[in-house]
Amino acid sequence: MAENLCILAVDDIEMNLAMMELMLEGLGSFHFVGAANGVEALAALESTPEIDIVLLDLEMPVMDGFETLKRIKACERHRDLPVIVITSDKSEILKTLALGANDFMSKPYNPEELRLRVANHVHSKRLGDLARDMNGILEAEVVRKTEALKEALHQSRLAEYEISLRLGRAAEFRDLDTGMHIRRVAEMARELAGLAGLSQEECEILCHAAPLHDVGKIGIPDQILLKPGTLEAREFDIMKLHTVIGGKILSDAELYPILRVGQIVAQQHHERWDGSGYPNGLRGTDIHIYGRIVSIVDIFDALTAERPYKRAFPIEEAVCFMKEKRGLFFDPQLLDLFLTHLEKFTSIKKLYADDQSTPPAIMQELRAMHLPAPAS
Repeated sequence: MAENLCILAVDDIEMNLAMMELMLEGLGSFHFVGAANGVEALAALESTPEIDIVLLDLEMPVMDGFETLKRIKACERHRDLPVIVITSDKSEILKTLALGANDFMSKPYNPEELRLRVANHVHSKRLGDLARDMNGILEAEVVRKTEALKEALHQSRLAEYEISLRLGRAAEFRDLDTGMHIRRVAEMARELAGLAGLSQEECEILCHAAPLHDVGKIGIPDQILLKPGTLEAREFDIMKLHTVIGGKILSDAELYPILRVGQIVAQQHHERWDGSGYPNGLRGTDIHIYGRIVSIVDIFDALTAERPYKRAFPIEEAVCFMKEKRGLFFDPQLLDLFLTHLEKFTSIKKLYADDQSTPPAIMQELRAMHLPAPAS
């Protein structure tokens, strides 16, 4: 039998309460709480939360057993509490069962039967409580594990982004004239991807992957990469290899979305819509949309930024050039989106302008390593 029971008995006749307490002694250790009517019973339930079962008489003053039963079962906190109705009128049984009574006993009742019914209902209640507790524990554990997994994935994505950013900075360090170029390309790529209808997740991944578009420049010799004048044909062929080198650096990264997208961008951002680009001469939609997006924003930023080998084009002049290359260099629909929302991209250029964040210490490091500084 269950141990350490707490039993609430409700009867307006004190002798009946005393008799029930005596009859229940065979249950072992238990705490007996008596109430003379429904009002006292409900008060006892509030003040004694450990009550396991209610023995409820029906005929009582102040608040009878029917109303008491109705209120117990209407309360979310107490509705699962087993209630055994004690009555001498069998016609009341159906009514009490309809109100939610768990069992009934007719007066006069057998003491052994009373003890068995109480023990069985308390045992069932405690099993139910245990199941609910276990469900609560499991639900809480699932929530905790889910949150931990989300946090782990978030940290993983942050680490991946950090790798992407630092690889991009490594390439930028070797090609210093670009300044904040990789940041502007990243932000403009996210903006154009959103305008093109890509999902928010894809836009974020592309933004984080775009800094890798020129990572292959790490493998280009200094005398070519940092040459202030126009490249000769042979030198330009070597410069083109930065797309191949970037693809190899970022290869075999299927498990890492940013690096995987970065590989696409690094390989394809110099492909052209008409097939005249490099390294593979891809044409039209054979060029991944990520590559087509980065191609547009990369060239726009390159045109409008000053480099050792060229002046900065005014926005209007850059736009004219890009319009001329619509359907040749650029995806026509993506270019139209870009030009329709040009103010968004010029705002990004202003926000991440070179003169706001190019660290002077970098120039000192270049001089200390005897590397040529970018031409002014």
